[in-house]
Amino acid sequence: MKVLFATLLLVTLVLTSSLIHSTMAHSPVLGEGYCGKKCAVRCSKAGVKDRCLKYCGICCNECKCVPSGTYGNKHECPCYRDKKNSKGHPKCP
Repeated sequence: MKVLFATLLLVTLVLTSSLIHSTMAHSPVLGEGYCGKKCAVRCSKAGVKDRCLKYCGICCNECKCVPSGTYGNKHECPCYRDKKNSKGHPKCP
């Protein structure tokens, strides 16, 4: 009985932990989780904030990182830096 309870508790903890992690990492909406906060900083000085937040959120969800600051520093996140749109231009702000 103790082994069953311990196993059930362990499985519950693992599932809860993975759910919290995925919720925080996959939030493209401003103000929610890791991506929302990082993209809010990244796009704070953008001329078209809605578009910046949209593409930053998409890139953050795929790459799991956002470069620091409002411009540049893309060397901190190679996946973010290397994403291109259909015309070959950088996709991520």
